[in-house]
Amino acid sequence: MEGASLTGRAGACALIVAAVLSLAQALGVQASPRPPRLDTLGAPARTTAASREDEPRRHAFALRSLALPAQPSVAIEAILPGKAAISVPILMYHYIRVNPIPRDRIGFGLSVTPTDFEAQVGWLAANGYHAIDLRDLDSYLNGARSLPSRPVVLTFDDGYEDFYTTAYPVLRAHRYTAVSYVVTGFVGAPRYMTAAQLVELDAAGIEIGAHTVTHADLTRLDGAGMRHEIEDSKAMLEGLLRHPVLDFCYPSGKLDGAVVQQVEAAGFRSATTTAAGTLHSLGDRFSWTRVRVEGGESLATFAERLGPQEATVLVAPAPPSTLFTPVGQ
Repeated sequence: MEGASLTGRAGACALIVAAVLSLAQALGVQASPRPPRLDTLGAPARTTAASREDEPRRHAFALRSLALPAQPSVAIEAILPGKAAISVPILMYHYIRVNPIPRDRIGFGLSVTPTDFEAQVGWLAANGYHAIDLRDLDSYLNGARSLPSRPVVLTFDDGYEDFYTTAYPVLRAHRYTAVSYVVTGFVGAPRYMTAAQLVELDAAGIEIGAHTVTHADLTRLDGAGMRHEIEDSKAMLEGLLRHPVLDFCYPSGKLDGAVVQQVEAAGFRSATTTAAGTLHSLGDRFSWTRVRVEGGESLATFAERLGPQEATVLVAPAPPSTLFTPVGQ
């Protein structure tokens, strides 16, 4: 009799457990632990010490109580399309080197030392900045995609060899992309990158932009000279890279109405200047401002110049084909 009683009680308990599980499933209860938020490059978002200690206990209890299968869902921080203008610092670099001639003050101002550059990129990464290129910025302003939290564009003018030998390894170590504006007439010359290096960088995810053929002052050229500098630089790079080159940089930031008109007519999508600022829109895409990074400036000055940050929201991750491709991937 006692055995029958135990069997009856066990059967009743089993029925109760089954009823509870059925009710939980009907109500859509999710008992799986929530995985850490990921940013667009797959790095776990920061959490507080209290939340890290508390979550395993809560989730372990939920799993023991309901024994439901895990159904992870991942969210990322992003800046959603829809704004007519957005504040994104476009950093302007030239040389990444120790200035070889101390009395050359212009050269000193254009030369960020390798040590300072590594500190700056490290600071950006440690403070949650995500490197994008101008294609990403254009796509955002056209409503085609979101941006990661704290976007920043790193641009390097002229196509110096030290971008490949010194800057690129630092960028790659942090999985950062960048934009290299190349003066096509200088490709392969001493102190400048070779065609093979440009092809390698392009394949690794670095955007290659046009910076004219000879770094001429476009405002001083006639129509034919202007077309040569703008159109031929584009054609050379497209022939080398085998895809459209759509972003341009004015040498020394010099432009006027005729120059802008010719850049647009050549088929470029954007053009950057040397004017200071971080706010960008489609309406001013042929005069986008930048943030000059000068040789010898402190890390505090570098950080101050980045300007305000755009607010982010949590969204579902984008399909793999539209996620940002980090350098070296």
